Amino acid sequence: MASLCPLTLICIFAFSLSIAHSKTLKRDVKALNEIKASLGWRVVYAWVGDDPCGDGDLPTWSGVTCSTQGDYRVVTELEVYAVSIVGPFPIAVTNLLDLTRLDLHNNKLTGPIPPQIGRLRRLRMLNLRWNKLQDVLPPEIGALKRLTHLSLSFNNFKGEIPRELANLPELRYLYLQENRFTGRIPPELGTLQNLRHLDVGNNHLVGTIRELIRIEGGFPVLRNLYLNNNYLTGGIPAQLANLTNLEILYLSSNKMSGSIPSALAHIPELTYLYLDHNQFSGRIPDAFYKHPFMKEL
Repeated sequence: MASLCPLTLICIFAFSLSIAHSKTLKRDVKALNEIKASLGWRVVYAWVGDDPCGDGDLPTWSGVTCSTQGDYRVVTELEVYAVSIVGPFPIAVTNLLDLTRLDLHNNKLTGPIPPQIGRLRRLRMLNLRWNKLQDVLPPEIGALKRLTHLSLSFNNFKGEIPRELANLPELRYLYLQENRFTGRIPPELGTLQNLRHLDVGNNHLVGTIRELIRIEGGFPVLRNLYLNNNYLTGGIPAQLANLTNLEILYLSSNKMSGSIPSALAHIPELTYLYLDHNQFSGRIPDAFYKHPFMKEL
């Protein structure tokens, strides 16, 4: 074993040397410098030099993560948040084709998300919450097949929630609250086999829960469902109890009516149930008060 040590050290040294001398892909250098030119002084101040992945003497730009692929370095993560970026969504971002993580939350971005967002086929996390983005969501988001986290809350998006979001098989967390979405929640979202959290609260959505859960076996692993502060009507269907993994059900401030089905009390892990500011009638079934995990009702 000892005789292998010099060879091992040589291999490690050679590998490290290859990384150090890898060139950043020109496509990514061009894209990041275009982004740099369009952003505010807070970001520019921290991005020194021309190579976002560093050039030996200078470090990798703040908020940029690179990895080596073959003979080149590519940008795999871009996290530039809470630095008061002003202006439209930087379209050059969509040229960073190896991105797995894009986080631009808590800035002052305006305008729409460009349809070219669909080019980022390796993206797993997209976080644009707390901006001033607007217009309709581009259906091209449905091309991001590896996406697990999508956070677009606290913006000014309008129009209908695109049913193309149901084309994201890995999606686990979907945050669309605090926007201006209208129309019905696509029932196709129920086909997402990995969706654990769905928040569409504080929008202008209409329709019924019965329509939302009409697909048999839908929402199989959903834990948290936030539908509050919309314009939903109709009653709570007993079939909602088929969502056996629910822990939080937030229906407050809608226009729902009818009685509260006792079947909900048989959802085994249900912990928080909010029904206030609706038009429900009748008594709350006694079964809810005997639920072992119920904390708030």
